[in-house]
Amino acid sequence: MSKNPNLESIDDLNEMARQIRRDIINMLVIAQTGHSGAPLGMADIFTAMYFNKLNIDNANLDYPERDYFFVSIGHIAPVWYATLSRRGFFPVEEMKTLRRINGRLQGHPASPKGHGAPGVEIASGSLGQGLSVAVGMALGLRLNGKDNYVYCINGDGELQEGQIWEAMMTAAHHKVDNLTMIVDRNRCQIDNRTENVLGLEPLADKFKAFNWKVYDIDGHNMQQILDTIDEAKAFKGQPTVIIANTFMGRGVSFMEDNYKWHGIPPTTEQAGIALKELLPTKYKDFFDLEEMAEL
Repeated sequence: MSKNPNLESIDDLNEMARQIRRDIINMLVIAQTGHSGAPLGMADIFTAMYFNKLNIDNANLDYPERDYFFVSIGHIAPVWYATLSRRGFFPVEEMKTLRRINGRLQGHPASPKGHGAPGVEIASGSLGQGLSVAVGMALGLRLNGKDNYVYCINGDGELQEGQIWEAMMTAAHHKVDNLTMIVDRNRCQIDNRTENVLGLEPLADKFKAFNWKVYDIDGHNMQQILDTIDEAKAFKGQPTVIIANTFMGRGVSFMEDNYKWHGIPPTTEQAGIALKELLPTKYKDFFDLEEMAEL
């Protein structure tokens, strides 16, 4: 397990996910640029991974036994940064620097070698590439006799990229069973609903036809997320995919399940409403409503 203390109770994990959603709103209203919808929708998944499941050590980025975590949909960076910060990879106050010139929290994530955030393995942003990287890493680890596990986060709109399906065929052909792909199935992308842009259904059947083991879950049910991650990791003989059914903008009434919030930040007034809906947590915000009034 992680070298850092984990959160064990469902209540604690849910509260951390709520704080991460608050952090996302705060980051975006300061930056006045960035993506709101999918980051809010993925807060439960990222919390489960970083605060309970991933074998990581924030004090040693090159920890040799670490799990590899790739985020192919780089535009959801705010949820990743909030999670990494709350996990101790960098100071909470640094979240104020989202998308700031010469800052580490770039609009699309970069690794520390690219002057990016600690905890990021590779740069991401061009959709469709992350799964190929993850498959290559999983194969390399297996060739070297390593037990490290590999996870890759993909968006459902991203599945419209052909490279994804090439990587899926490769993973299945080589029986890459030290890899779990997690798909953010929020059914929204920047232009419209996914099924209106380029239909993906029947999605689970497509994965099965490509010889992947498929899990279909509620991406906001913390217990189900934890249990399914364990089950997928234990499964052998095929690569595994978790289709996590989520709602874009989760937790904020005027954003929820609305594709128009894919790539825009809230205004100061909207951020105030969102934070009231998300409620304070036991954790300390890095930004408060008094500061917001000065924007």
